[in-house]
Amino acid sequence: MTTPSRARIGVLVVDDHAVVRRGVAAYLEVLDDVSVVGEAVDGEDALAVLSDLSAHGRLPDVVLTDLQMPRLDGVAATREIGLRFPEVRVVVLTSFGESERVHAALKQGAAGYLLKDAGPDEVAAALHAAARGEVFLDVTVARRLTEELRTPRIGLGSLTAREREILVLVADGLSNREIADRLVIRERTARTHVSNLLGKLGLTSRTQAALVAVREGLVEPR
Repeated sequence: MTTPSRARIGVLVVDDHAVVRRGVAAYLEVLDDVSVVGEAVDGEDALAVLSDLSAHGRLPDVVLTDLQMPRLDGVAATREIGLRFPEVRVVVLTSFGESERVHAALKQGAAGYLLKDAGPDEVAAALHAAARGEVFLDVTVARRLTEELRTPRIGLGSLTAREREILVLVADGLSNREIADRLVIRERTARTHVSNLLGKLGLTSRTQAALVAVREGLVEPR
């Protein structure tokens, strides 16, 4: 019996350095289930490419973007992509010293982040997680970010037992539908719980919530 192949994940690569951009694109092309649908030189170019791809019904699943770029940087691009193309997920490429920019990108809705020297398994895991609507936390960056996260620790005490349980599931990368299935509740109820816990913790994204769970020792970074 033949096992059905998984749909390929379409990726748009954004970096202002041509050598880096083309190197990343070539690297991604050798990964199973990944297809590079385009390249862009900065955030403004990325939005133009996405508009063109959208017009032809070829929007990528994931945008893989650098953070430091001219005209429109990765943080601003993440915000604009979320507003104009909400079905497209963003994963940022970062170096270890860019934690402030990474925090800003997560606040704007980035689905995850990778160090620029990440191995093939990590890259594939981040892209697949993003395409599934989940979050991906690079272990090295997560530890650095959790040390700097400014969410008051007392905020965790404001969560109900159910919200704490759901926080762990969010950190484990489960979608609202998967949380609902796990807890035998409605998907709308799961979505409400996630929204409530984000509000109580003063957070704006599931990735930030996952970082809080890591910082508080509820889960290990993966």
